[in-house]
Amino acid sequence: MPVSPRLTDPNAAAHERLYRSLRQQVMHGELPPGQSLTLRGLGKQHGVSMTPAREAVRRLVAEGALTVSSSGRISTPELSPERIEELAAIRALLEPEMASRALPRAHFALIERLSAINTLNAEAVVKQDAVAYVRTNLEFHRTLYLRAQTPAMLAMCETVWLQLGPTMRAVYARLRRHEAPHHHRTILAALKAGDEPGLRLAVRTDVTQGLRHLTA
Repeated sequence: MPVSPRLTDPNAAAHERLYRSLRQQVMHGELPPGQSLTLRGLGKQHGVSMTPAREAVRRLVAEGALTVSSSGRISTPELSPERIEELAAIRALLEPEMASRALPRAHFALIERLSAINTLNAEAVVKQDAVAYVRTNLEFHRTLYLRAQTPAMLAMCETVWLQLGPTMRAVYARLRRHEAPHHHRTILAALKAGDEPGLRLAVRTDVTQGLRHLTA
């Protein structure tokens, strides 16, 4: 069987590598809101030419992970309170539904895995490591939602996380919490009890109360 030219194109491979790396950086809040980026700088940092850098940026702009101004300036999103509220509403609709669909497959091993991730999340709070906090928080949710087997919903949710990443990092860094929010423990308790209404409420509360800090 002939191999697709795209798969053997070094530019395509470089573009995919840069896209995935930059996407993760934005989602986990490794870049602050309004951070300026250049194609030349990205190419130099990741060891790629301008062509794959341009293609990776184009894809991330389409997902809302980056913005391009009328002058061509590339940057991470700076969200208005209205935009944050809209994204919070999307999370509040999608995430309880995915959690509910995951519940029949929430076996002991999954609950143990979520508990371990939540421990790392709590450690990030103690260390006041905002990036680790955002990363482990999203890992907790994504690990649960993967059991829902709803790839279209999860893809939509990840697009929202992408847009919120830099802002979440900036706000949680400013809050300087000393203990983790209790909502993840409530989610775990609902999973153990097989409590579908309780799980929906716990996930919705976790999402909405966490994002409330972003508009304060």
